[in-house]
Amino acid sequence: MKKFFDEFKKFAFKGNVLDMAVGVLIATAFNKIVSSLVNDVCMPVLSLLTGGVSVDALFVALGEGTFETAAAANEAGVATLNYGLFLQNIIDFLLIALSVFVFVKVVNSLKKKEEPAAPAPAPRTCPFCCQVIADAAVKCHHCGSDLPAEEK
Repeated sequence: MKKFFDEFKKFAFKGNVLDMAVGVLIATAFNKIVSSLVNDVCMPVLSLLTGGVSVDALFVALGEGTFETAAAANEAGVATLNYGLFLQNIIDFLLIALSVFVFVKVVNSLKKKEEPAAPAPAPRTCPFCCQVIADAAVKCHHCGSDLPAEEK
C-alpha cells in the first residue's frame, strides 16, 4: 500500500500534472471572461441587427401556434429549435479558440529558442579489427591487439 501512495505522489507532483492543473483553473476563469464578452458585448451588438431581439431568444416553434418566447412554446408542449442559443455558443467557441490561438502564439514567441545539442562524439573503434571499443581501453577485447595511446 505504501508503494501505491509513493507512486501516486510521484505522479501527482510531477511538473506536468501541476502545470495541467493550473492550466485547467486558468481556463475555467478565462471561459467566464469570454462568455461575458459574448453575452454582454457581442450579443447586444448583434441584437441591433435582429431588430432589437436578443440573439439567444431566437427560436422556431416546431408545432402549431405562434409564441413570443421559447419558454412559452415549451409550456404549451411545443418543441422549439433554439437556433439563437446555438449561434451564441458558436460565437463563444470562436472567441475562445481565437484567444487561445493568440495566447499560444505569444507564449511561443516569448520562449527562449533552445540551441540544438552538440552531436555525440563518434564511438572509438579498434584500428585493427574495426570493432567499437571503450574510450579508455588499452587493449581491444575483440582481437586482443594493444591499442595505440589516443591523442587528445
